[in-house]
Amino acid sequence: MIKACNLKKGMIVEINNRAYQVKHIDVQTPSARGANTLYKVRFASVPGGQKLDQSYKGNDAFEEMALERRPVNFLFNDQESFTFMDTENYEQYAFSKEVLEGQADWITDGLEGITALLLDGKPICIELPISVILEIVETAPALKGATATNQNKPATLSNGRVVLVPEYLTSGERVQVNTETGTFMCRAKS
Repeated sequence: MIKACNLKKGMIVEINNRAYQVKHIDVQTPSARGANTLYKVRFASVPGGQKLDQSYKGNDAFEEMALERRPVNFLFNDQESFTFMDTENYEQYAFSKEVLEGQADWITDGLEGITALLLDGKPICIELPISVILEIVETAPALKGATATNQNKPATLSNGRVVLVPEYLTSGERVQVNTETGTFMCRAKS
């Protein structure tokens, strides 16, 4: 059993005998004493992608789905889908862009740590590593003395996403980005 206060983005739970993946969690903490913290959760059914928005108290419980996790490598993508290969038995799994909602931008050649989730032997979704390392393709020039400030500037990464990075970073540098939030984490080690 998983409590609502322990839900995380990407988890798969059972609601009304169907599998749903957590897509977004909004926590609302009331200011009144004795009031319960509310968790507004957006789910998407897997497979299918049908949206479900619900509100829960912290102690509300969910059944976690019994899923098989298989390590996979990214092979290729076309107009409709992304194809991955199981690294143990070489079976291939194809996922549509709708299933990968928000994850497709972070999938690059050579990305390690991808896991396919299987329900009753059928692939339903993937889990990406917590972070990826990408190169800054375009950003404003570094400012002299910017190391002392805590200001950010937009930077376009090699995957086309724009993230806010510290002012001292320049084009050509590699950065580590969180795949769940899409935010800058740190400068990547060379």
